[in-house]
Amino acid sequence: MKRNRRVKILATLGPASSSEEMIKSLHEAGADVFRINMSHTDHDLMRELVKRIRNVESAVGRPIGVLADLQGPKLRVGKFAEGKVALTVGDTFTLDDNPAPGDATRVHLPHPEILEAVEVGHRLLIDDGRLQLVCTETDKHHITCRVVAGDKISDRKGVSLPDTTLATGALTEKDRRDLDAVLAENVDWVALSFIQRPDDLAEARKIARGRAWLLSKIEKPQAVERLDEIIELSDAIMVARGDLGVEMPLETVPGIQKRITRAARRAGKPVVVATQMLESMITAPVPTRAEVSDVSIAVFEGADAVMLSAESAAGQYPVEAVTMMDRIAQQVEKDRLYPGIIFAQRPEAQATGADAVSLAARQISETLGVAVIVNYTATGTTGLRMARERPQIPILALSPVLSTARRLSLVWGLHCVVTEDAQDLDDMVDRACRIAVEQGYAKSGERLIATAGVPLRTPGATNMLRIAYIGSDGLSAV
Repeated sequence: MKRNRRVKILATLGPASSSEEMIKSLHEAGADVFRINMSHTDHDLMRELVKRIRNVESAVGRPIGVLADLQGPKLRVGKFAEGKVALTVGDTFTLDDNPAPGDATRVHLPHPEILEAVEVGHRLLIDDGRLQLVCTETDKHHITCRVVAGDKISDRKGVSLPDTTLATGALTEKDRRDLDAVLAENVDWVALSFIQRPDDLAEARKIARGRAWLLSKIEKPQAVERLDEIIELSDAIMVARGDLGVEMPLETVPGIQKRITRAARRAGKPVVVATQMLESMITAPVPTRAEVSDVSIAVFEGADAVMLSAESAAGQYPVEAVTMMDRIAQQVEKDRLYPGIIFAQRPEAQATGADAVSLAARQISETLGVAVIVNYTATGTTGLRMARERPQIPILALSPVLSTARRLSLVWGLHCVVTEDAQDLDDMVDRACRIAVEQGYAKSGERLIATAGVPLRTPGATNMLRIAYIGSDGLSAV
């Protein structure tokens, strides 16, 4: 199934999209990767969803990526004697370690790590920022605050800490159980929530042991401050704008999105833009003009993927939402300004042989006007390097490893095909020509570029580029 766009679409599964028929419809509409939100999915349902995705994959004959999104720490206040209380700006309100029901002066905070870490002057945002508190005094058992915005608080509302770095890691006990479960089902990507520091990736990487690639969700100010370090240790990045918009001023989020996208592109790591992209399509068959513009900006910026959350998981129009996102992306990539914007943001090639070959492949492809660039990639590294160049020419990523092809389905511009490993260089070029014709990316009389590592089957050793002419039999004529 040939896509007429380079940016990928990541669709979340949920009550509106959990059947095998609906998953297939979403894939046919344009979804390249499916997200399973472990905040709302138990292990039995997760296994069934993975099975259904794999069944669709077999039916359509295309590798489909599966991303399992771990919940991360959920910080919440306790309960109130009356269920909720009214507050006034200027009131004093305390969060403490006393498990007794709360009242208008205090509430239990069942998180000792917060009580130990918050300092005077730190902000505490309750219920997605609807209530804003500032710490005026703390003694490790109590956090005494002043109400600076908002007028009420109720049972079990979430707590956000934009100024506080917690000593605990990003993985909870639930996350560890979920991580073991999703790895056993051979998911392709694992998303880590509420990353604060590079060290937060260490435990997950130790557990995963390469069985899945790790995507870090950037949704806290602390992560933005250490962005380059987190990108270096991650396999991909997500701009998680929902929590970013709670913990940081809303007007700063667009700039942060651009900063994260460009930093990930420089590093050659896939970057996903997420949250509220087509939010109104949860209940409406068409998006707002602002939402269309929002998706367009992410595509113009060169993001690898754009994500649908509730739109596809729980909305009334999941297939229409994917179709609309596909249409927007296609139109942006046809725009006459698009190549220039992508070119202006292209990072400098790194000083490695593989990067030099990828750079040369892009330059030669655009100079000669070849039909397609074909990458042989066993581990995915060659495909990632080629995608980093953002060439105007389509990219075919051929891999003998199914898991590699599935992972690369999240990456900009890569049309992934699973094929047997080439026996030698001639077989490699012939195979590239044949598959390019079969997949609709080239035809007899056109040229293509093939890149690979020599000797073959040597991971991370991309050092060969070959220009091939496609003969009348669909094989290399040169």
